[in-house]
Amino acid sequence: MLFHPPKNPVELRVIHLNKNQQQRRDDLKEAMENDDEDNASLKQQLAKKLKQVLKDKAKHKKDAKVSAKENKDKKDKKDDKRIFVLDFDGDIKASGVKHLREEISTLISSANKGDEVVVRLESGGGMVHSYGLAAAQLVRLKEAGLTLTVCVDKIAASGGYMMACVADNILAAPFAVIGSIGVVSQLPNFHKWLKKHDIDYEMFTAGEYKRTVTVFGENDDDDRAKYKEELEQTHKLFKHFVNTYRPQLELDKVANGDHWYGEDALHLNLVDELKTSDSYLLEQMEEHEVYALHSRQKPTLAEKLGFAGAAEVGVQLLLNKAADTLPEVLAKVANDSCLNILKSRDM
Repeated sequence: MLFHPPKNPVELRVIHLNKNQQQRRDDLKEAMENDDEDNASLKQQLAKKLKQVLKDKAKHKKDAKVSAKENKDKKDKKDDKRIFVLDFDGDIKASGVKHLREEISTLISSANKGDEVVVRLESGGGMVHSYGLAAAQLVRLKEAGLTLTVCVDKIAASGGYMMACVADNILAAPFAVIGSIGVVSQLPNFHKWLKKHDIDYEMFTAGEYKRTVTVFGENDDDDRAKYKEELEQTHKLFKHFVNTYRPQLELDKVANGDHWYGEDALHLNLVDELKTSDSYLLEQMEEHEVYALHSRQKPTLAEKLGFAGAAEVGVQLLLNKAADTLPEVLAKVANDSCLNILKSRDM
């Protein structure tokens, strides 16, 4: 939601990936230089570094102007386009959409038209309505005039591919799992078990199709046929959605519920290029400023102090203790009951 209630505040962290990468390069370079100087005495190293510091300080003012000019020229050479990176790790309920929608709302209100959003997506799918909402959130980015790129390093199947297909470009690792444009539903039925134990199950509805197949009731062929019809309708909507955003697909080949690895998915036009998200972002950092957005539920005071975790541990210990002592308690209860029965008989 755009606004979270005070009890569930969300905090957003922004990381400038260009600066992070440069810092890592500097750290590695420094470490390698230090290794090359291992044979020199500590005194010589200190003297050398001190001399370098003084030299750098003396040249600082002169270099500042040159550096400023070079940075300006470099910035002018770069495209004005900025790139923003979001992460979505989807479970069966697409729970990550809670944070995704906040991040997208922030970008829509801050980014410029022509900027690019890269979504590192990982999901094997889940509930239709949940992933429908997640895909709709990505559609908002395109409606705002932003370019959308989805990177799949591991899996984007079923609902995950429903999200991915919205993108202007889909990049996938060679062995990423792609596709599964289909719908599945399964449930157990306990009617025979209930009947065996003489347990009646009653369900009351208003409307012919308010409930079709059930877990506890007896399902007939009409119930199953109606439920199958609903699945087919959902599949039809899924295919229509995919076709809207990737009209180049041959749906007859790819919308059968099957899935493919990256290279085969590329041949079927399910993805546009074989490349990991790391490779793509490193390439983009050479030409553009790249920012990663990460939002999270702000921890409560109890969580910060560790009380929340301690409470969970305490509850778990109590449950473990209860499980250990339960046999003894049941045995004692059974024994006491036998004694009471014998006493009543003696009376």
